[in-house]
Amino acid sequence: MSTNHRRVVTIVLAAAALLILPLIGQQFGNAWVRIADVALLYVLLALGLNIVVGYAGLLDLGYVAFYAVGAYACGLLASPHLWETFPAVQTLFAAGMHAPVWVVIPLGAAVAATFGVLLGAPTLKLRGDYLAIVTLGFGEIVRVFLNNLDAPVNVTNGPKGISQIDSIKIFGLDLGQTLNLGFVSLPSVSLYYYLLLVLVAGSVLISHRLEHSRTGRAWMAIREDEVAAKAMGINTRNLKLLAFAMGATFGGVSGVMFASFQGFISPESFNLHESIMLVAMVVLGGSGHIPGVILGAVLLAALPEVLRYVAGPLQALTGGRLDAAILRQLLIASAMIGIMLLRPRGLWPSPEHGRANAAPAGR
Repeated sequence: MSTNHRRVVTIVLAAAALLILPLIGQQFGNAWVRIADVALLYVLLALGLNIVVGYAGLLDLGYVAFYAVGAYACGLLASPHLWETFPAVQTLFAAGMHAPVWVVIPLGAAVAATFGVLLGAPTLKLRGDYLAIVTLGFGEIVRVFLNNLDAPVNVTNGPKGISQIDSIKIFGLDLGQTLNLGFVSLPSVSLYYYLLLVLVAGSVLISHRLEHSRTGRAWMAIREDEVAAKAMGINTRNLKLLAFAMGATFGGVSGVMFASFQGFISPESFNLHESIMLVAMVVLGGSGHIPGVILGAVLLAALPEVLRYVAGPLQALTGGRLDAAILRQLLIASAMIGIMLLRPRGLWPSPEHGRANAAPAGR
């Protein structure tokens, strides 16, 4: 069997396994399907961050800000909050604010991309640690704003968050309700799983095309040596802005999905820990390599939930002296340290990355 045939067979088998996964998972409880939903959501986020960190080599520690912007765009447009707070909105929308998915997703992506450009513009000449500090500050600024924009005008409802966010409806199908097909019932978590799977598949296709495009090669040239890339005539300014905007678009779409899936958002969902975990997913899996990024995101998204079942018995062995949540974080950190010691380039690094640098050493 040729390499292409083998690849096609692998893709078909993987697609079939992913399609039947929620049907098997829901037999053991919807909680397992929900874990798969969260994992897919983080895969979508990690693919977006991979454009900034993996392709362009820009260390972004404030990526969660774009996630928050998309989520709040959905929360404000698809919940009663604005309608109840502002009489003018009640006049314009007598039936309430219930924006359809075809409006919310593109708008969330566009607003996040705008914020990406706003972040990228003042940081064009920064590199390394300085860029990381600025992006970290940007992420915290957005979270603090969301936490305090409840006075004097209540826009975000502050730390209380926004609730009663509409579930996504596609061609009359409400993903918040169970779908009964006769031979099988698909609960809300399974319906969201399939939507997230479609979005992830589309994101993988876009990322793959970007990686092998002229733009992707220019990003990688900037990552390897920005001065040399500029000397070769690459417009580093515009390409950096494009990387920030493109990555932010993925974050905005992920935020919309998170808000509609949860039905509730608050600033606490978009803290610094989330940004660090997203960077860890990209680096742990293999920066700049799509399969590695997916693997890293799935592992770090699902591992905390799976370890709940390990931390409980370990806590019982210590007589309850160790908190289960702290023990779970300790196990996650230990696993990450062990992997990075054994696989410093990530679990599944790009085979091409670093090949040019390794060639002279072998002579």
